Amino acid sequence: MALVIYGMGPSPFVRKVRVAFVEKGMDYTLENVNIFPAPDWFKEISPLKRIPVLRDTDRPEPNTIPDSSAICAYAEQVQPTPSLYPADGFERGRAAWIEEYADTEMAGVIGLGVFRPVALAALMGKDIDAATAEKTMAERMPAIFNFLEAELGDDDFLVANSFSIADISVATQFVNLQHAGFKPDAAQWPKLAAYVARMHDRPSFKALIDEEAALFAKTRAA
Repeated sequence: MALVIYGMGPSPFVRKVRVAFVEKGMDYTLENVNIFPAPDWFKEISPLKRIPVLRDTDRPEPNTIPDSSAICAYAEQVQPTPSLYPADGFERGRAAWIEEYADTEMAGVIGLGVFRPVALAALMGKDIDAATAEKTMAERMPAIFNFLEAELGDDDFLVANSFSIADISVATQFVNLQHAGFKPDAAQWPKLAAYVARMHDRPSFKALIDEEAALFAKTRAA
């Protein structure tokens, strides 16, 4: 199986797929695609003009799948072990819900309210809007932190106390928050802060975080 992921490293959705592939021991090639604006050939395989898109070159065309959730579901099918989806039907549904929460609510608040005004702006050579990021952290992030702190309870993972797609989806959004210089306050959200640290220490995450941090450091030094 020859797999190509089209996208950009700092994207939380590209990172989500890359982490899932590493956790499953699946080899892939990352082909960088700048979607600002998206090239015409990419629009043909990604109708929503979003990253990532997966191409399985061992399959006849059309051999692409857009959307991180769809790609991860495909990965689970072709490489069932280790599983990233709970075996129990109810818990599997809960994992899908947490994945959706991360992909929509977290991505919207963190991406538009914190990451883009700070980290992405710096990466693109634009002025940083720290005020917007600070306002988002004060007004919108506490609800997200409260929800996740409650979901964790006394467990190490979000669903069925086992590492799953739910953890990958949530943790990848926190990477972008970290790139912008923010994280949950350990005094106010101790379980969540410890959880994020554990997730980001996993080899699958750590290698990508280090890779991206070097990119942002180079931008700041320029």
